[in-house]
Amino acid sequence: MINPDDLKYNIILFDGVCNFCNYWVNFILERDYKNQFKFAALQSLKGKELLEKFSLPADKFDSIILISNDKIFKKSEAAVKIAECLGGGWLKIFLLFKLLPVSFNDFVYDLIANNRYKLFGKKDICRTPTSSEKGRFL
Repeated sequence: MINPDDLKYNIILFDGVCNFCNYWVNFILERDYKNQFKFAALQSLKGKELLEKFSLPADKFDSIILISNDKIFKKSEAAVKIAECLGGGWLKIFLLFKLLPVSFNDFVYDLIANNRYKLFGKKDICRTPTSSEKGRFL
């Protein structure tokens, strides 16, 4: 069951077996100095519960999903929103994407997402958080 306190955070749902996705989870964890994000693999029980709660398909793992203030952001919009939350230089880089149409950004996002296993590989099982990361994962 989803803990209502967890919904106070920005929640990032990601493909837990995707090496590229796990790289970005690590990237965010290292730069989230305010501890504003919690994470769940799309394939996990908590991930599936959140997908159901927000009426999202539970069998498609081709997009990062950000849940923030009961709003859903997917694909490039999620990436830009995450950069906005992280701030700093990352915000400046990702703000360039705000100048481009979302349809173009999502087209590029889909190109990478649809080929991510071929380009970056995948794991047999979802990532397991380290002991220091456990509190950051649902």
